[in-house]
Amino acid sequence: MDLFQRLKTDARPEWSAYVSHEFVEQLGAGSLPEGCFRHYLVQDYLFLIQFARAYALGVYKSPTIDDMRASLEGVKAILDTELDLHIELCAGWGMTRPMIEAAEEDRPTMAYTRFVLETGMAGDLLDLQVALAPCIIGYAEIGADLKKRHTAKIAGNPYRRWIEEYAGDLYQELAREFGIWMDKSAKIYLTESRYPRLATIFRKASILEADFWQMGLDAEATQR
Repeated sequence: MDLFQRLKTDARPEWSAYVSHEFVEQLGAGSLPEGCFRHYLVQDYLFLIQFARAYALGVYKSPTIDDMRASLEGVKAILDTELDLHIELCAGWGMTRPMIEAAEEDRPTMAYTRFVLETGMAGDLLDLQVALAPCIIGYAEIGADLKKRHTAKIAGNPYRRWIEEYAGDLYQELAREFGIWMDKSAKIYLTESRYPRLATIFRKASILEADFWQMGLDAEATQR
């Protein structure tokens, strides 16, 4: 069992609450209120800015040139691909990049991103990777699962572009490579006495992911 699968198995309740959250289910069915998705998307853009910084921290924490290159690829994937997807989707609501970047971070956004950054600063590369994993690999699992379960209806889903982005080959390969990279780090850093700490990091990150979805759902009530 690779490290990610072991961590996911040991955090089964938290992981299930994250990947099967009501926000995700409504998004896959196309029934998610637009205001919920819009609030989530703006916050996710701000979230990704901090995630790019976390990957940049990974460059500093990397023990080898190969690790530095892997961290750099993460920065580039966010800055060159994921942020552009958010701009593309937000443009449909007349929102520009400056408008999105001027938005205030919601509390769940701050809680999650600061947790990842603080974990990386206090620990080593493996700590940082484990804190990042629920987002990076989790989105790949969610995207693939939604596309598989809603194939017949995806053409009319208003969130089709989002689903296909994370279910697509490019993102799926990125997530796969991240898992391989994390396993390589585990061979260097992981001991059984250290594993409980990593399991705690993973569990907390999964909880914060679920809180991020809930933030999106709560936006509907806030906007009424």
